[in-house]
Amino acid sequence: MKSVTDQAICDYIRLIQPGWGGVLEEIQQEAEEKQVPIIPHEVARFLSVVMAIKRPKEVLEIGTAVAFSAGLMSRYLAPGGHITTIDRYEVMLKDARQNILRLGLSDTIQLIEDDAANVLPKLTGPYDLVFLDAAKGQYAQFLPEILRLLPIGGILIADDVLQNGDIVRSRFAVPRRQRTIHKRMRNFLWDISHLSCLTSSILPVGDGVVFCVKTGEYEPKKGEFDDDWEG
Repeated sequence: MKSVTDQAICDYIRLIQPGWGGVLEEIQQEAEEKQVPIIPHEVARFLSVVMAIKRPKEVLEIGTAVAFSAGLMSRYLAPGGHITTIDRYEVMLKDARQNILRLGLSDTIQLIEDDAANVLPKLTGPYDLVFLDAAKGQYAQFLPEILRLLPIGGILIADDVLQNGDIVRSRFAVPRRQRTIHKRMRNFLWDISHLSCLTSSILPVGDGVVFCVKTGEYEPKKGEFDDDWEG
């Protein structure tokens, strides 16, 4: 699992913090053994703390993977809470379906099998918390819909935003095939840092985590998220 933190520090944090127990820990271990990209333990711990403070009733997850993070978040929902999670990749979905059943969460987690770009405009929300862990080049594209779906006081958490540290490099210093994603992620980080409707922090946890609270109404502006910031 990628991390922008010193590996020895990561190893220490992962050593001293307890596992999740039960089926959830089994899913985590299976994913790590198969090198399936799920959130690292320190990010999972951060997410659990935010969830425990917020106690959301409605959660939207963009990027299900094998449903580890959805299973984790389900532990901290308000009574009667619900998670909507979106993914389009069958290689992940086949395990996600099975893991939701293993966790006994079929009534709590709704799995939508489609491209988030198709799904988000159809959702009405509101969602108390949005967890974004999908294709990194689409974060900026998803942001306007996420802002629409979040109420005042709602939380956005986005994972893997520092690209193993490459985000600090010039786009001409990264491999050509990665430059589009690199540019779009820098645009996303600029946007969440400068939108007046968000109070945001970028944390060097795991491979970088964005933590935002919606503090004002979002008013869309023409061209606001055009892919033209070079940063």
